[in-house]
Amino acid sequence: MNATPRVLAADQLRDLAHRLLTAAGVPTDLAAVVAESLVEADLAGHGSHGVRRVKWYLDRIGTGVIVPGARPEVISRRGASAVVSGRRGFGQPAARLATEEAAGLAAAHGVGVVAIRECGHIGRLGEYAQTLAGRGLIAQVVGNADPTVAPYGGYRRMLGTNPMAWAVPRAHGAAVVMDWATAAMAEGKLGLLLAAGQPAPEGVLVDPAGRHSTDPADFYRGGALLPFGGHKGYGLSVLIELVGGLLTGTGAAGSPEYDGTFGTVITALDVTAFVPLDGYLAGVESFCRALRASGPDVVVPGEPEAATRAERLEKGVPVPAAVWAELAELADRLGVPWPDTPPPGG
Repeated sequence: MNATPRVLAADQLRDLAHRLLTAAGVPTDLAAVVAESLVEADLAGHGSHGVRRVKWYLDRIGTGVIVPGARPEVISRRGASAVVSGRRGFGQPAARLATEEAAGLAAAHGVGVVAIRECGHIGRLGEYAQTLAGRGLIAQVVGNADPTVAPYGGYRRMLGTNPMAWAVPRAHGAAVVMDWATAAMAEGKLGLLLAAGQPAPEGVLVDPAGRHSTDPADFYRGGALLPFGGHKGYGLSVLIELVGGLLTGTGAAGSPEYDGTFGTVITALDVTAFVPLDGYLAGVESFCRALRASGPDVVVPGEPEAATRAERLEKGVPVPAAVWAELAELADRLGVPWPDTPPPGG
């Protein structure tokens, strides 16, 4: 197989993902939300949460893990808090509803906290944090996931990759956004390395016997990912299990009570409940300028993704050869017309 990525315009890639999803029985409006979320991840340079997830999602529909037509709803409210049920459908619509709910609660109370239960995979957490920051709010999103990570000092799968994201508004340009897994590497990124035939970095995973490995295939043979930063990443992951997992009723990933979904908690803070917004934003800009001035290679979190997005909107989104082949196979199976794109180097 030619390893050169294909390049599609964002709209073309979004349309392809949408058609694949609807051909698999996903209602067109829900498919549009999911397709947009996946392509936004690809635009930001996070292909682990991009269109490569389409096959995974369709497989989960086939096994009954995802209910394709399920629609999320707010099932309870109490003061500045709320609970959203994803009804075991796609996570992106549930996370968008929870994001809107958190923003409304923050406007009314100064803070809004929304837990999502029965929630499918929501994609890139930074998407929702950034949405809130775009409205002048400070945001935090945490979520637990299926057990794939060994605790510090162990090798059994007991924790999810358990990502977390923060976003802070700025007066100009991209929000300050940090979005990362508490595992040394997100499973999706490991999957991309496997598909590309590339090794994983040292310290990312162990094989089924608990030996350190750089072969991504060892994870899929029953090994485990490792937490980032040793005990520090491990500690964060445990806390996310206890908040994202238990507070949503999802259960901790390594426990018998875990229900197989993605327990997610979204928190939004209204800056004006604490300090004037203009002064806060001025302070953010001042600190960002000072950071950049502190060294020639310093960038502010969120700026690399914004630059990648601008470039890919102009030049197109690269789709790895393995992902391209996977999407082509899905299109053939589902009877979805294949986009007319030039071959690599064409």
